[in-house]
Amino acid sequence: MDFLIANLAPIMFANLVLFLLLGFPVAFALAANGMLYALIGIEFGLLTPVLFQALPQRVFGIIANDSLLAVPFFTLMGLVLERSGMAEDLLETIGQLFGSLRGGLAIAVVFVGAMLAATTGVVSASVISMGLISLPIMLRYGYDRRLASGVIAASGTLSQIIPPSLVLIILADQLGRSIGDMYRGAMLPGFLLAGAYVVYVVLASLFRPASAPALPEEARRFQEPNGTRGGRSLLVLMLVSAAIAALVGDYLEHGTAPVDERIVLTMLIWGVSAFVIAATNKVLRLGWLSALAERVTFVMIPPLFLIFLVLGTIFIGVATPTEGGAMGAVGAIAMALIRKRLSLNLLKQAMDTTTKLSCFVVFILIGSTVFGLTFRAVSGDLWVEHLLTSVPGGQWGFLIVVSVLTFVLAFFLDFFELAFIIVPLLGPVAEKMGIDLIWFGVLLAVNMQTSFMHPPFGFALFYLRSVAPKEDYLDKVTGKRIAKVTTGQIYWGSIPFIVIQLLMVAIVMLVPGLVMHYKGDQAVVDPGSVKIEVDSSYGESYGGGGAYGEGQGQGGQDPNADFK
Repeated sequence: MDFLIANLAPIMFANLVLFLLLGFPVAFALAANGMLYALIGIEFGLLTPVLFQALPQRVFGIIANDSLLAVPFFTLMGLVLERSGMAEDLLETIGQLFGSLRGGLAIAVVFVGAMLAATTGVVSASVISMGLISLPIMLRYGYDRRLASGVIAASGTLSQIIPPSLVLIILADQLGRSIGDMYRGAMLPGFLLAGAYVVYVVLASLFRPASAPALPEEARRFQEPNGTRGGRSLLVLMLVSAAIAALVGDYLEHGTAPVDERIVLTMLIWGVSAFVIAATNKVLRLGWLSALAERVTFVMIPPLFLIFLVLGTIFIGVATPTEGGAMGAVGAIAMALIRKRLSLNLLKQAMDTTTKLSCFVVFILIGSTVFGLTFRAVSGDLWVEHLLTSVPGGQWGFLIVVSVLTFVLAFFLDFFELAFIIVPLLGPVAEKMGIDLIWFGVLLAVNMQTSFMHPPFGFALFYLRSVAPKEDYLDKVTGKRIAKVTTGQIYWGSIPFIVIQLLMVAIVMLVPGLVMHYKGDQAVVDPGSVKIEVDSSYGESYGGGGAYGEGQGQGGQDPNADFK
């Protein structure tokens, strides 16, 4: 009995892990475990039934949390965009843009994956879209199956680290930090990760040219009358638009705005300038731009404008993340309407999936609240704190252990489960150790991203498996017989990208400035440097220690003097 009382917290945590490994639904495993050990704790006298009078208020607090409203908004936005054909248009256009390069199709997949991540924030939508559209083309032109499947799955998981990621919303909520700050902190690591994928594809195409060939001439659709592809025209358009953006942005901001605001405004002006020039050229038939330049502009600028509508308004402080998500959902519906692809069936499917995912999140959060209430009541938070603070190496030892623990748990749990189970336990310990929680949250987010890529349980691999060809088939364009993609090839293709993600975890850990730039130019006050100096004659102005008020106004010093 004494052993059970002394070790109830670790037993409770081990029991939760057992429930999850048995396949019990996460939300109900958390709630049932919390209620079971609450009854045991009451029986042992470790807590009283009065404690659970706080439970209804906690549940109502979850429902009333405005920040969590961003989850259904961003989910709806992503699903509408995915079903409106935006991913298809982007992949086709960017594939033509980079297709003449060796490995160009894979680079296009990474590029489109980053853009979809910045507009959808939903892994399943990104992976399935790119798997359906890009994988058959890459197989048609001789790409290595492991490289093709790996780059599609990895690019789809960028939705978890590039804002407006759902996991960043959950992490910010669980760590008690601003979603906007979490978005700012994750921006650089997210795009650096996408850049690392591109570097890997380039190196793979250099060392193994047969694994990532360029598009053949007959597959390149855009051709100018003089025989060129029109890339020079696109480059000139981008440079002219960039010059306009720099001049106008500097004139409007006078160099005094924060860096985030200047970047957002400059990108907006750059996109609008390019779109206006391309639209003027098309309407007036001026012949300034090539067909490729026009196509790239008209396909890429609307999603970039939507990114500004969502992230730009958050970064410059015009809108909260919830308001930004609402504007993004409306913008996605408007884009689908303009493309003439909005239908009642599309809207119904998107809203149905959004409702399911939102209920999934809320139920897990309620379950984790029940679990957390009991776990803290039996001193589980102190057990976790003592366990982790005793790790040698201080902050670095803590971060390394947490990173390894997250990586291992990601084999069995997805990011929602990780965020709701381990983050509430680790966050308070990190804060007590003086670790910035935004940096800690981004570090966890990059690590949790591997949960989608782990063989054999990675969800991105499951999504890709569902759309990859399971049998040999005849290609409709070339008439050639294309071999199937095996599950083993998908698993092996994910390994290099998991290594890249782990390297990014190490980089974020070693270079905190990649995340800490979110603080900008905020003044930081060291509490140890604050001084309160009081003159020794302070009391004499009130009568030299006599009754309060005596001697006031008799030449004594101002009681507010020398206060700093």
